[in-house]
Amino acid sequence: MNETLDVLVIGAGPAGATAATLLARRGFRVIAIDKDRHPRFHIGESLLPANLPLLDRLGVRDEVEAIGMRKWGIEFVSPHHPEPAHVDFVEGWNKDLDGAFQVRRADFDHILIRNARRSGAEVIEGCRATAVSFDDTNGDGNGGGEGGGVTVDVAHDDGRKERLRARFLVDASGRDTFLANRFKCKQKNPKHNSSALYAHFDDAERLPGRKEGNISIFWFDHGWFWFIPLAGKATSVGAVCWPYYLKSRKKPLDQFFLDTIAMCPPLAARLRDATLATEVTATGNYAYSCDRTRGERYLLLGDAYAFIDPVFSSGVFLAMNSAFVGVDAVDACLRDPARAPAALAEFDRVMRHGPREFSWFIYRVTNPTMRELFMAPRNTLRMKEALISLFAGDIFEDTPIWRSLKAFKGVYYLSSLANLPRTVRAWKRRQVNIRDPEADARAG
Repeated sequence: MNETLDVLVIGAGPAGATAATLLARRGFRVIAIDKDRHPRFHIGESLLPANLPLLDRLGVRDEVEAIGMRKWGIEFVSPHHPEPAHVDFVEGWNKDLDGAFQVRRADFDHILIRNARRSGAEVIEGCRATAVSFDDTNGDGNGGGEGGGVTVDVAHDDGRKERLRARFLVDASGRDTFLANRFKCKQKNPKHNSSALYAHFDDAERLPGRKEGNISIFWFDHGWFWFIPLAGKATSVGAVCWPYYLKSRKKPLDQFFLDTIAMCPPLAARLRDATLATEVTATGNYAYSCDRTRGERYLLLGDAYAFIDPVFSSGVFLAMNSAFVGVDAVDACLRDPARAPAALAEFDRVMRHGPREFSWFIYRVTNPTMRELFMAPRNTLRMKEALISLFAGDIFEDTPIWRSLKAFKGVYYLSSLANLPRTVRAWKRRQVNIRDPEADARAG
């Protein structure tokens, strides 16, 4: 048993490394552990413009720019429209949020880890949390009283085992959801259920000129594709599809992925002369959330709390933003307990706000009415500006987008009513699409 730390962070991805950096700068003794050794491959390569102020506050923007591909906007490609639609972030409400970067996550995450170490945090790689216990009688990190703590058993990849003790625990374990699994508080999102196939391709055809680094979203019959150009010749391509489709696979994964791409002729044309550069990976359980964001001695950051469909590339931004607001809550809990309830309540509000605002659009992104609105956005009542601001991640500051977004939602509902038979068909189809075949089999 080592001496008691101030804070132990589980996970050193964007959320964990950011939290460790900020906590160390505030004078806390903090250790972040990560099961992987970096750099390592990861998806989630598209940042939002709202990421850049966070990178500035961390002092790493220049490093990220050096490894990134500039991203100025989004291309939407629909099989039901003759031409793609392009939106530029500079058309949003806040003209300062005019662009972002596409990054290789191996390099990006490594930058954040090095920055955490420079800031005074200790980062231990190849170290996995295996068990946790809280001092309070309930064992849930609540009601333990002043002076309580948390003990975490860890296993190093060289076989060593160790026990770490801290006054506070930050779970940034991503989709491993370390604490949520222990508390049995994680649920699949009943309103959305999807799976993904993804890989990198070399020498894909990109958009010309300034749009070269823009992300492209392609709709197809079983979901949608992402197309993310990276610095150099690599492009990240992924298919987010309904579970029934992935369960239909009867051939090797790489061939199944290529056959899936062939279902989307505009994307297939962009990959005509490209070569597969990495193994194809498949993953499920793509949408979930937990019934809590925090306790008196712990927080859940980023994907450790919730994971939503990546269509708007919100994951890295929500993870890093959760670290910024989470550090304020940790500081209050450890230094000024009288301030802690308000700080924890604010943390809870922010954590729920992001997934909720993005999810309204995610649940409807494959609906024909929403697709039409995306393909021909109008700026009546500044609705287009507000929508692009949402795409940019400008949802936590004072930008007055909310009335315009309500107007956009009103137009969506009115358009859906005006095409009621199509809307009902789309709704029924979606209920089939989000059904979990494995759950159905267990129920049957």
